[in-house]
Amino acid sequence: MPPRRIISGKGPTPWRLPALLALLIAVACRGEGRGVARAVSLPTPASTHAVAAPSPPTDTRPVVLFVGTSLTAGLGLDPDEAYPALIQRKVDDAGLHYRIVNAGVSGETSAGALRRMDWLLRQRVAVLVVETGANDGLRGQKPEATRANIQAILDRAREQRPPPRVVLAAMEAPPNYGEDYRRRFRALYPALARVNRAVLIPFLLDGVAGEASLNQADGIHPTAAGQGRVAENVWRVLRPLLEDGG
Repeated sequence: MPPRRIISGKGPTPWRLPALLALLIAVACRGEGRGVARAVSLPTPASTHAVAAPSPPTDTRPVVLFVGTSLTAGLGLDPDEAYPALIQRKVDDAGLHYRIVNAGVSGETSAGALRRMDWLLRQRVAVLVVETGANDGLRGQKPEATRANIQAILDRAREQRPPPRVVLAAMEAPPNYGEDYRRRFRALYPALARVNRAVLIPFLLDGVAGEASLNQADGIHPTAAGQGRVAENVWRVLRPLLEDGG
């Protein structure tokens, strides 16, 4: 297997303070989202979201598992508008044979994601995409604790044989805990990517956060168009990995 790469790309688009606060508050909310994308085949026992029926057992394509918050679950949108479903279309259009599984849960912290990993990894996963931590930042959890939880998620994934490739989506902390907190929080993602030889998405919502036209009426969750921009951010990093064989 070739060495894994850390893809840093350009830094996140600057975004306005109110938008950041609103984003983190909403990500923490356990809204009544309409569930996950058509590509989803793995409901979670702790989630009350509606989930599409499992894929037939004859679908033997390698799995790309998205573990995340309401941003990944597609809160407020039709299931096929969430960015993991858009990634499935891109995968299909590119002639790549992978099955996308959306395991996003609104309001989840990194500790919650860790608690689900044993269940989520009951099926073999080729690529694991982790989007978590924003709710930790909202609650003012120590960045060191968030980093430890994400590290434990990646450690658990490595127990699979063969272990999945890992993509880590970076998030931002609110400014109300001070610049030192924000700096420490921001730094945990590239540090984890380096240690774990993971591929880094510098900021999941780059080009979306703070853009009114790309967010729903709450000013927080991406619209269908905003999810499309998020999908582009993810696809830019994920496609080379899938073309390389996962």
